[in-house]
Amino acid sequence: MKTKNILYIGNDLSKHTSYVTAMDVLSEALTKQGFQVEKSSDELSKFKRFYKMICSVGKYRNSIDYVLIDVFSTSYFYIVFVISMLCNFFGLKYITILHGGDLPARIEKSKKFSKRIFKNSFRNIAPSNYLKQAFERQGYLTDFIPNILKIENYEFIERKNPEPKILWVRAFRELYNPSMAIEVLNLVKIKYPETVLCMVGPEKDSSIDKVKELVHKYDLKESVEFTGVLHNKEWVKKSKDFDIFINTTNFDNTPVSVMEAMALGLFVVSTNAGGMPFLIDNGQEGVLVEKNDARSMADAIVSIIENKPMDLCNNARKKAESFSAENVMKQWNAILS
Repeated sequence: MKTKNILYIGNDLSKHTSYVTAMDVLSEALTKQGFQVEKSSDELSKFKRFYKMICSVGKYRNSIDYVLIDVFSTSYFYIVFVISMLCNFFGLKYITILHGGDLPARIEKSKKFSKRIFKNSFRNIAPSNYLKQAFERQGYLTDFIPNILKIENYEFIERKNPEPKILWVRAFRELYNPSMAIEVLNLVKIKYPETVLCMVGPEKDSSIDKVKELVHKYDLKESVEFTGVLHNKEWVKKSKDFDIFINTTNFDNTPVSVMEAMALGLFVVSTNAGGMPFLIDNGQEGVLVEKNDARSMADAIVSIIENKPMDLCNNARKKAESFSAENVMKQWNAILS
């Protein structure tokens, strides 16, 4: 069988940030399956990166079988539009890969651009049923293929006697509502004074200031650890010291950090934002609460500590195993064959 050549358009920034992205994982998996993959772009400057993305379509137009395009709801959405138009001009099959919990709002807001992009694509791929349903409501045929989780990298640990040791892994951005984690900590400490919280992630906006103000207000300095950025292996190693993982976001799709927590055997308590109800079956694989409801999240943590519902962790691990490369690549091969 002839080797298929793929041009993958996205923010290939792992060498600058040390974060392993969905683009990295899928590119590696495709290469192992025998596909020839070219990626664009790894330029740190947005202008240079977008310029190289556009140029790469022209450069490889005569040698590629498919163009994969990561799609986000930010200003990058308009670059996707330009690239999709170039693909149409050159007669190239392009496949959009949808990212971000705010994409449903973007396609509602930018209907003309969206129609040109998603009606002309060879396939639209959603890594969550949340996005699949949102796009299909707008009339865009969409396939569900989850992000790949290298399940072999996540050791499952049974936490038979969970303690009030809480882990939060996300960027400090307002939409992820990091201050809610401090409110939750403060409430759980009423029942369990020994409660600790570790917050892992980079500072992206002024939300970190609000977080630190709350730490000072509630006198929680000795109960909170801020690690800054940790590489995947580092935070996974650190997770062994914690029993409960919280996700406080107001907007979401299918966050990889939550998938990883499920694989590791942590008890997961999350808001029900965006795609979370599609990732976690409430009461079966984790606990979901309303957005910005610190009281309910704290109560859920207390209930986990008191009742030790091990089925949550076992079921979550089984769900995480369904995201293995072996399972996911069967779906990609069916599309790209």
